[in-house]
Amino acid sequence: MPDPQTHDREDLIEPNAANRYDVTRKDMPLSCPMPGMSLWNSHPRIYLPIHKTGEATCMYCGAKYRLTDFDPDDPEIARLNRREA
Repeated sequence: MPDPQTHDREDLIEPNAANRYDVTRKDMPLSCPMPGMSLWNSHPRIYLPIHKTGEATCMYCGAKYRLTDFDPDDPEIARLNRREA
């Protein structure tokens, strides 16, 4: 389980700092905020259904995610994104 006391760590990505994030299959299942983002000033983690169109938007912060290696005919993408919001 990630350390919830992340406010003093400098190796983490600041959540909600960018409007658009490019992600790959290794980031699936996709959640916002993503692992590696500090959590102390962010919204609750939700899982995004990026496998449907290759793009997803977080309903809390409006961050847009784009799956860079998206192939709509690849069934592996749906398997990797086994959690759906």
